Amino acid sequence: MSIASFVIVYVIAWWLSLFILLPIGVERDDDPREGNDAGAPVKHMIGKKMLGATIAAFVALGVYWYLAEVIGITLRPD
Repeated sequence: MSIASFVIVYVIAWWLSLFILLPIGVERDDDPREGNDAGAPVKHMIGKKMLGATIAAFVALGVYWYLAEVIGITLRPD
């Protein structure tokens, strides 16, 4: 298995995990200040969500490696 496939799987898993985690814990501001969007979150917690996406992507990469290298499941036609 090449390094390129690991990087591609990691990047895709990271972005997918981030987009899944983004709406979790979002609370709207009931009284927004002038110039702020009414739908903007009070606390976005982007650092925690990026850390969670990183951890989830490493788990997905581990599952991918296990399936591809240990078990031998591939998506390539024979």
